[in-house]
Parts: sequence; C-alpha cells; structure tokens
Amino acid sequence: MSEPVLKFEDVHTYYGPLHVLKGVNYELYAGEIVCLLGGNASGKSTTMKTVLGIVKPSQGKITYCGERIDRLDTSQIIERGIAVVPEARRVFPRMTVQENLELGAFIHRSDKRGLQESFEHVFSLFPRLKERRNQLAGTMSGGEQQMLAMARALMCRPKLLCMDEPSMGLAPSFVNQVFEIIQQINREGTTIFVVEQNANMALRIAHRGYVLQTGQVVLSGPARDLLGTELIRQAYLGEV
Repeated sequence: MSEPVLKFEDVHTYYGPLHVLKGVNYELYAGEIVCLLGGNASGKSTTMKTVLGIVKPSQGKITYCGERIDRLDTSQIIERGIAVVPEARRVFPRMTVQENLELGAFIHRSDKRGLQESFEHVFSLFPRLKERRNQLAGTMSGGEQQMLAMARALMCRPKLLCMDEPSMGLAPSFVNQVFEIIQQINREGTTIFVVEQNANMALRIAHRGYVLQTGQVVLSGPARDLLGTELIRQAYLGEV
C-alpha cells in the first residue's frame, strides 16, 4: 500500500491540564474521503486544530506526505498543501466574495495565471458565488457562506482538505448540496478529512471513518461497515 497522505501516530494533546486526544492514530490515503465522528467534547475539532498546528501534540507525531509536520507553524503547514474549512465558516463578513477568495489564494498571489484558473474552478463548482462576487460576505445566507468557506479553501489548490462540521446550522437543502460538492471535489483528486456530526450523511459519502469518544478512537473501518454497527445506529442515527 502507498504511503499515507496524513498519518497520526499515538498523538496526545492537552488544553492546559485537560487531556483531549489520548493516543489517537489516523491514516488518510490519497483520493479518500475519511470522516471523523463523535459527540461534543470528543476531540474532533481538536484533531483538526492539531493537523493545522494550532494545537501542538505533547506526544506522538503527525506526518504529511512522509514529512513530519507537528513541529511546523500553521503557515508552513498550509504552504505544503493542506487547507481548512473551519467550523462556523469564519468568512470575513465586511469583505466581498471576491476579496474572501483572494485571501484564500494568498500563498499563490504571485501566480497570476494560476490564480485565474483557481477562480474559474471555484466558480464552476459554486456558480452562485460568481453571481455574487461583489456582495459582502456578511450579507449572505448561512449556506452561501459555507459555499464561500469551501471555495476559499480550494483557492490554495490543496492536496488535503480538512472540513470541520460543514453541515452545521444549514437548511436540509444546503446540507445535501454541500455533501454533493464534497464528493465532486474528491472526484477531482483532493483527499478530504471531514469532521461531522451528521453521521448518516458523512458515512454515505466517505470511504472510511473513525469514531472518537472522549479523545480515543473506539471504532474505525470502511464507512459502509460503520453504518451497520450498533454504536453508530444508537448514538448517531437515533435507533434503539
């Protein structure tokens, strides 16, 4: 088997005295969608912050394309081809759609031709953003802001896209659209690591999944297999 794009090996993280991740191991391979499931305070968002270097592991290591990244700054990690769609979208409300997208492409700002190609790509995925490129981001709906957050992340042409709760707070029609676009991005060659509370939707589009409880991986495997487990049915799908 080829080398993982992203690998966590026995990673422990703390917030002060609070032990959040307790020896977690993840592997993501090129071309996969891998979902990370878990309840509140399970360590899902901390995992994403640890990938990006916002939180540093106190033990263990993280490698990306064979290179150790857990000691790098966030900017250095992003330069290597990792992008994030943060929880709650975090668009810049007083900037236009166009300006938000330009910020996403900051590391490629000197590549004028590549920048234009990135704009064409994201506008093909999100035609509504093209129509509203001069609109202030803060005046858009939650679903439109989520599309903008996704498009902004794609502007840096990532190899690995990390997504933190992409369906949170969205109307059902937008949820379906977001997951369809995630699949399209993946079909175009981007590896995706998605944290999501909507286990049913996440497992239906993912290749593999991990389930976190209080900072530990309690289940992992092919997404279809996880959908059939008693833990998933009871804890996430509301079955008894």
